[in-house]
Amino acid sequence: MMAEATYDLLVVGGGINGVGIARDAAGRGLSVILAERDDLGAHTSSSSSKLIHGGLRYLEQYEFRLVAESLAEREVLLRAAPHLVRPMRFVMPHVPELRPAWMIRAGLFLYDYLARRQTLPASHRIDLTRPPYDAGLRPGLRTGFLYSDCRVDDARLVIANARAAADAGAVIFTRTACVGARREGGVWRATLESASGARHAVCARGLVNAAGPWAKQFLDDTLRLPSAFNLKLVQGSHIVVPRLYPGEHAFILQNDDRRVIFVYPYEGHYTLIGTTDVEVKGAPGECAVSRDELAYLCRAANRYFIRELAPQDVVWSYCGVRPLFDDGTGNPSKITRDYVFQMDGDQSTPPLLSVFGGKITTYRRLAEHALDKLAPWFPRMRTAWTDAAQLPGGGLAGASVESGVTALSARYPALPRALLAALVDRHGDWAARVLGDAQGLSDLGEHVGAGLYAREMDYLLNSEWALTPEDILWRRTKAGLHLNITQKQRVDAYVASRSGTAVR
Repeated sequence: MMAEATYDLLVVGGGINGVGIARDAAGRGLSVILAERDDLGAHTSSSSSKLIHGGLRYLEQYEFRLVAESLAEREVLLRAAPHLVRPMRFVMPHVPELRPAWMIRAGLFLYDYLARRQTLPASHRIDLTRPPYDAGLRPGLRTGFLYSDCRVDDARLVIANARAAADAGAVIFTRTACVGARREGGVWRATLESASGARHAVCARGLVNAAGPWAKQFLDDTLRLPSAFNLKLVQGSHIVVPRLYPGEHAFILQNDDRRVIFVYPYEGHYTLIGTTDVEVKGAPGECAVSRDELAYLCRAANRYFIRELAPQDVVWSYCGVRPLFDDGTGNPSKITRDYVFQMDGDQSTPPLLSVFGGKITTYRRLAEHALDKLAPWFPRMRTAWTDAAQLPGGGLAGASVESGVTALSARYPALPRALLAALVDRHGDWAARVLGDAQGLSDLGEHVGAGLYAREMDYLLNSEWALTPEDILWRRTKAGLHLNITQKQRVDAYVASRSGTAVR
């Protein structure tokens, strides 16, 4: 075991909440170490509906504070990471037997009011028999409503926060589990164990449990500090199918179980459809999209679109387990998406802060609130700062992806604009760090396909904690959706050549 090092804060969990807290804390002058047992964002945080939104349906549950906070955060994230968080218009076809038009109009009026409409256009009624919103829809859908929200590359949002934390001095350990921790001598003494079995002892003046679906298990089993708080684990599954309709707008579809389904363009050639809400019994683990969920999502889409979907049309599916705070609600769709903190410790003992629940839209505010809770133990900690700070890559010219691509094209005139656009989508104005001194395509090394070159893979391996082909193909990029088996094997071989060990 290595000699102990002492930090102000040990954060356990490298999902969006963990990296958000690490970034905020490091920026306030705390020394921070983060331990994630798998890849950053490997579970829930890369398996969301990939939306930054206020949660229109939460208004029916009277979650006004959560909706207002989410809408405010939507504006913050649009400014902080315009390459990762993009405006999108949402169409809600009206089906009279599901919700009356007056209810939808009232909900959208309140949604606009709570948003204060700083950036995005207001909602209004539309005619679904006219272009462009009629494309792909079944005849008979005549009236709809149009409103604004945003889409996000959730996995890359995690990486951007981790990168910001590391640049502010945080130490990020991936494939490293916290296998034990105890209070001793006024600090937490923790043992971190890497995937190879090597152990690393650290001390921390405070401990944050941001283990997501494993938060309660970490308290009960690892720390042996059983909590009265409970998590309700809910599986959310999504499917990706060939493009269902032209246009860049999304649909929010009312289903006959009073849930809503999101449908929107994805990765150019595809359409993403989600999500389900299925309660998970027992301990969290790897999840898989069930046959019933596939049928449910296809059936929900088929109610609205001309082109009939069947499970065999699905080209990719993914699911994540949402760790929702158990508020006693029986229906998984009605459980609050708000977050709750549990603080263990007083001024005479090192604190333990556990995070229960939350949603990707409010991760930054959650981190701020977490640091507020910890402030009494760290009187020299600086004040909140992330509300006006850009994330890595967020400094695009004019805060516009298109202008960012134009600026990059001027710097790299020999490189195809489509390639530069893809790099800006992923890295924002940090795309130049990926390209370096490249003068042409030959300087980028091997091209495995779908615009993925060796030079970018090197960057992902060296600067973004990528370790396996899966990290590169599905979280740092979505190249896995576009490459064939042979091309994926080339990524596998390239990663193996860099690490010296084949990763399967």
